[in-house]
Amino acid sequence: MKQLILSLALIGLATTANATCFADYKAKMDNPLRLHYGVIELPDSACSVGAAASNIAGRLTGGWQLLEVMSVFDETGLDSRRDRAGQYYLRF
Repeated sequence: MKQLILSLALIGLATTANATCFADYKAKMDNPLRLHYGVIELPDSACSVGAAASNIAGRLTGGWQLLEVMSVFDETGLDSRRDRAGQYYLRF
């Protein structure tokens, strides 16, 4: 019985440790002005709005500049944002 409880506890810890972090953000590009809304996967160390900003800014390519990190969320928030993000869903 003790082994079963220990096994279940370890599975619970492993599931929590593997929880993935995501953020939705707004970015722009100048000349001509273009805007996009995107969703990006983050490492656990960047799973706050403040930490996500520097992580995302460093990963945007092609002249895109980060305007705002809107929120940080787990995988349960992905489906509701997929259509809105379009081609910028998990792109960077």
